[in-house]
Amino acid sequence: MSPAAPPTDVDQLFARVRLVPVVVVEDEAQALALGAALLDGGLPVAEITFRTAGARAAIAAVTRELPELVTGAGTVINADQVDQAVDAGARFLVSPGLSVDVVRRAQHHGLPIFPGVATPSDIMAALALGLDVVKFFPAGINGGVPAIKALSAPFPGLRFVPTGGVSAANATEYLSVPSVLAVGGSWMVEKSLVEAGDFAEVTRRSAQAVALAASLAAREADVPAAPAADAVPLAPAGPTAPTAPVAAGK
Repeated sequence: MSPAAPPTDVDQLFARVRLVPVVVVEDEAQALALGAALLDGGLPVAEITFRTAGARAAIAAVTRELPELVTGAGTVINADQVDQAVDAGARFLVSPGLSVDVVRRAQHHGLPIFPGVATPSDIMAALALGLDVVKFFPAGINGGVPAIKALSAPFPGLRFVPTGGVSAANATEYLSVPSVLAVGGSWMVEKSLVEAGDFAEVTRRSAQAVALAASLAAREADVPAAPAADAVPLAPAGPTAPTAPVAAGK
């Protein structure tokens, strides 16, 4: 069994942000507009998937023009795509499944990779390759939160990034599981929004997602949420009744 890799800066970013937008874009222009919208919404990370012919150029454009956005390549399914992603400047890789060739090529380049797993056998293979963070995919149809909790018991050191079926409605349920490092999702970057050029809505949804994750972190740390800037203190309902004197000896 290979030794576990030390935490990377990408791991630490995922742990802080807790959200990984899964992005599908056709070209550089869409990628740059979307990347700017994510940053405006407070999300400094994006996974641009290798599902389109323009994915490699899109990753290269974003890493060149928006270096503050930590950009990875998703849907990486063979070693050649690993090389393409590296050449484009990707900071991390995500795969829908576990391929030894893909993982080893990524490790050869020194790039963090998060392969997809769905079974204990997948996880054991990932651990044998020295990985301690994996993508749980597709999360929704593979049991969701209960499945992750069950898999965490025999593999206590493993952390998951569930993707597939994660939405604004259930993201906090996933993020509340201690073994979940972050969640991957596309609800804030829906392809229909990108195609329509509605990047203001991407920013709005991204900001909402960031606020959701921050609210959960505050609750877990038992830190009272700060009052809204426009909050008005509530006035007393009426005169306060005088306090009755306490009898001696009571």
